Amino acid sequence: MRNAALVLGLIGGLIGMIVGLFSYGYAELTDNYQEVGEAFGFLDNPGFIRFASFFAPLLAIAGGAMAKIRALWGGGLMIVAAGLFYAAFGFNVWTMFPIGFVALGGILAIAAGKPDEPKAHF
Repeated sequence: MRNAALVLGLIGGLIGMIVGLFSYGYAELTDNYQEVGEAFGFLDNPGFIRFASFFAPLLAIAGGAMAKIRALWGGGLMIVAAGLFYAAFGFNVWTMFPIGFVALGGILAIAAGKPDEPKAHF
């Protein structure tokens, strides 16, 4: 299950990077060119979109990478990333795979049968 969580986190994060790049670009485009925003619509909270465009894929990839050794931490990061994707972008045709892959990877990492080795966290 940890290997599946690793793969799902990485794939979901990579797909999420594409969503994040387009979303960040659109937020910048509507800020710099008001005509584009008037024609296609303005974002409700462009600052949050910019934040989520960077941090959601970052958390998903980091959580996937941590899933093999620190499954609880990696799963938690992936669940947070899935929630951030949903809060920022909603559930639509562009975000269903990043949200689904990252959420499932987080659930699998948390539900991994073997507990983490007792190590110091710092």
